[in-house]
This record gives sequence, C-alpha cells and structure tokens, in this order.
Amino acid sequence: MRRMWSGNLRFKRQQARGNRQRGKAIGSRHSSDSDNRKSKIQNRPHSIVPLLTRKELAFVRAERVAHLATADARGQPLVIPICFAFDGRQFFSPIDEKPKRTTKLKRLRNISENPRVCLVIDHYQEDWNRLAYILVRGKASIITRGDRHKRGVQLLRRKYRQYRTMAIHQRPMIVIKPEQFRTWGQLS
Repeated sequence: MRRMWSGNLRFKRQQARGNRQRGKAIGSRHSSDSDNRKSKIQNRPHSIVPLLTRKELAFVRAERVAHLATADARGQPLVIPICFAFDGRQFFSPIDEKPKRTTKLKRLRNISENPRVCLVIDHYQEDWNRLAYILVRGKASIITRGDRHKRGVQLLRRKYRQYRTMAIHQRPMIVIKPEQFRTWGQLS
C-alpha cells in the first residue's frame, strides 16, 4: 500500500502496483491508528506532523538534499537540488550565497508565475531494496521578512552549519505549504 493525504488532510489508501517487487511499502495502518490520527489532527489543525509516522518525519528531517520541481506559466519544467528545513507545517529553502550567475533565478520567476510545486526527498542506495522517497506537492511562496522568515532561518542554520555564516536572514526564502504527500520504500 502507498500512503497519501491531500488538501483535506484525510488519509486515502491506494493499491500500489508492483510494490512487492520494489520492497515493502510504507503506510499500512490499522483503523485504530487512523482514528487516533484524526483526533490529533482536530486538536492541532495547523500541523501536518500528526499525519507523518515517526519514520517519515525522521526521514524528512535527516535527508540533506531535496529536488524542487517548478514550472513557468507555459508549463516548462525546472528541477533543481535544494537545501531545506521542515517545521512540521511547511518547508523552507533559502536563496543562499552559493555562487550563482544571476540573482534573477528561474525558480523564483517560476514560483511567481505558477506557485504549484513538487518536492522530492529521496534516498538512494545500491541495494535497491532500501530505496525510498517522499513526494510533496503544494504551493510555494517567496518571503523576505517576518516571523516565518526568521523561523526558517533558525531551522536552516540548525540543520546546515554552512548557513551560520551566510546572510540568509537578508535573502529571499522559498516556503512550500504541502497539499499532498506520498511516501514509498524503506524509510528507515
């Protein structure tokens, strides 16, 4: 089984073809677990953390690189690797000081034209029984200041020591609010 939730934050289960060939699937739960999650969600409506298993949350927080897919107004795609942090509700990715040819980045233009994005957080190993990914679909925005920006800076500096000396607090940041979430593979 593959686990997915979408905009209304309710679980949907889908039979995933071929999962037995690719390794054990993630997300099998008993109905009592699902009932517990629903009550937690009602008590904490602004967090998606109750929707993530401990393994899924640990996977998201442990991985160092994700791949961000954006598209412009005409649908022309762009995929780039990013550094990111997750606070339980949204993903943060800074426009940092690594060398870039221009400050007018295509990913920022794309988000301005079309805020629909995908984020893939994956883990690769030569042992293909241990492959895993989490796919996040959502809406992105660009922020330059405020409490969310400060929170993103704190999380990113905690996760990546390189950001402790960069002026990411003065630079734009991409924020992704998840609307759909899928997991697959061996997240442990």
